Amino acid sequence: MSTAASRFFAARLAGTTVFDPIGDPVGKVRDVVVVPRPRAFPARAVGFVVEVTGRRRVFLPITRVSSIAAGQVVSTGLLNMRRFEKRASELLVIGDLLERVVTLHDGSGDAVVEDIALELHQHREWEITKLYVRRCKNAGGLKGLMGRSDTLTVDAKEVSGLFGTQAEQSAALLMASYEDLRPADLGEIFQEIDPKRRIELAGELTDERLADVLEELPEDTRVELMTNLEAKRAADVLDVMDPDDAADIVQELPNQVAEHLLGLMEPEEAEDVRRLLEYGEHTAGGLMTTEPLIVSPETPIAHCLAMVSRKELSPALASVVYVCRQPLETPTGRMLGFVHFQQLLREPPDRAVGEILDADRIFVGPDAPLVQVTREMATYNMVNIAVCDEGGLLLGAVTVDDVLDHALPEDWREQDEPEAITGAIDLGGERR
Repeated sequence: MSTAASRFFAARLAGTTVFDPIGDPVGKVRDVVVVPRPRAFPARAVGFVVEVTGRRRVFLPITRVSSIAAGQVVSTGLLNMRRFEKRASELLVIGDLLERVVTLHDGSGDAVVEDIALELHQHREWEITKLYVRRCKNAGGLKGLMGRSDTLTVDAKEVSGLFGTQAEQSAALLMASYEDLRPADLGEIFQEIDPKRRIELAGELTDERLADVLEELPEDTRVELMTNLEAKRAADVLDVMDPDDAADIVQELPNQVAEHLLGLMEPEEAEDVRRLLEYGEHTAGGLMTTEPLIVSPETPIAHCLAMVSRKELSPALASVVYVCRQPLETPTGRMLGFVHFQQLLREPPDRAVGEILDADRIFVGPDAPLVQVTREMATYNMVNIAVCDEGGLLLGAVTVDDVLDHALPEDWREQDEPEAITGAIDLGGERR
């Protein structure tokens, strides 16, 4: 995420207008959502509470913010209009943390928190780092405050009590401990707990986080979880998934449930999923994502590198930028070629990407079987291969992780011993 500033104060940011990528205002910032960390003091921001038309408050994930500056916050796309609901592991900076009485570690007494600063740190995360506080005359609380001159900014690590009582902090940190787990590890926890607790835990995760975990679960657990979630929540989770992953899950659900969820999804997202469902499960069309990185030949290399650097992209998807004629959404205009990200790094940032593209146009058709996709990727040492129709229009791309998911036995996630999955595998989809 590129930002215009590396620090902001939450109270000062309140009321700031949120703009979409084309510059239209979509709402105003009302609060910052943070999650305490179990092994390091700073809490990290996960998003903003944004007030939109009709005084409705929705959640804007921090990963979908491209710029934070005085007077504006710029998002990378449309807001999810689902009403914001705070989870047990989350705290609101303005709603929960301002006006709290904290104890200063230097022994000078208590102070009231009046504002909180968040800074952009390593791994591109925003963390609470500074508190703007006003000293209290007595250790008891809000009455008897000293004059305005007795305000100061302190490091967040120099106070205690910001996150409430010890019991409150322990509960918050228990939930926050899950945030540090990789999706695959959290998926193992999901498989070990009982179904009721599984639903409760799913309710505490963001849509994006739950989507990542679902991709790590075996089919039976996935189906059970999706059918027991509230339908609107299940549809929201499908909305944030890559279309190919959402299609895999929808295909596993009972037909009536699948159609209901598709009807609740955002129309554009549902259309992509329906398009993928038209292809066989073990074909390039069934494996592909409809959202590879696509640019026009006039696009500067600097813009391509900015696209590649987006945190939410998988390494395989970020490895290649496809160059196509308009339109630039699948199915695109004619695909002219592609550029590997390493090639982008070697060229001047203001050069047009169309001048350096690989014009070999390596691709497979949507009906190509898994074995053909695998052979083409192995032959040309690719981790991302285009899927085009007979007219050369780009339909999507297949990544190596999708190939592996379908080449391995269906129950590979439940196997404890590596030897159990090292037998001969028919890349057409059958085990022998």
